[in-house]
Amino acid sequence: MKSRILKPEEAEKAVELVRQALSFFRAGEPIVHPDHVDVPVLYLDFAIDRVHYDPRTGNPSPKGAHPHTEPRAEGARERIDEVLKEAHVLEGAEFREPEDCWVVPVAWKSFIILHVRVSADGSELIPDYHLTQEVRRHGL
Repeated sequence: MKSRILKPEEAEKAVELVRQALSFFRAGEPIVHPDHVDVPVLYLDFAIDRVHYDPRTGNPSPKGAHPHTEPRAEGARERIDEVLKEAHVLEGAEFREPEDCWVVPVAWKSFIILHVRVSADGSELIPDYHLTQEVRRHGL
């Protein structure tokens, strides 16, 4: 199978789409795991990704670093809503061939906190369907 020919313009379009959508992202109800808390980030009632929340600091943790601690969700949703207002889209995207999509990183301060998936042509956000089902299953 031949690989797709990727163009910088498509990645730029994906980055711009996430930049435009970011102000509409909102925090969902926290999901409490045995040793950490995740806060789903929603766009038009679909989950886009999850933010790892650290109750010790009241801040998000960077992607890839679950804060393994006593999970406490109090104030997590409100705090992540604040964080999303301070977040910014980074100027670049990676391409994930198996999923046939761009992944655009969103940062808060110096932490990458979200990976937003965008269609290969840069025209639409791709929800995290598994997380969306989890959010709906728990009525969050």
